[in-house]
Amino acid sequence: MPQSQPPSFQPRRRNPRMGPLILPAAGRQGDLPRWPLPGRQTGAEREAWAQLWQTPQAVAWEQLGWMRTVARYCRLMVRAEKPGAAAAVASQATALEDRLGLTPKAMRMLLWQVDEDEVAAQREAPATTRERLRAVE
Repeated sequence: MPQSQPPSFQPRRRNPRMGPLILPAAGRQGDLPRWPLPGRQTGAEREAWAQLWQTPQAVAWEQLGWMRTVARYCRLMVRAEKPGAAAAVASQATALEDRLGLTPKAMRMLLWQVDEDEVAAQREAPATTRERLRAVE
């Protein structure tokens, strides 16, 4: 009887994953991409579009050319947030949130990490003991 090898704890992958994509904490800079979907963009969609393209994830979306997907998410999100929206619309918006890396779990799955904002970290760091002490008369 042939003897089989035990399974490897680090199996080889046919399509090895790339390392993490580090996204800037400050988000995407620059002008907004042009709205790619047909029809007029509503005021709520325009506002959501502007907010979405300022996120760190927007850097990856731009590199990947996901403008239409982001626009579809934007349109669905606005519809899902209206009172009395259908559950199916909310479900579709949630699915696109995951695909676009807008939740912590989705960011882990996509191997996206937000770079540490060093200036903000120093601002929020607790003061040292010497800085907290004051002379008392």
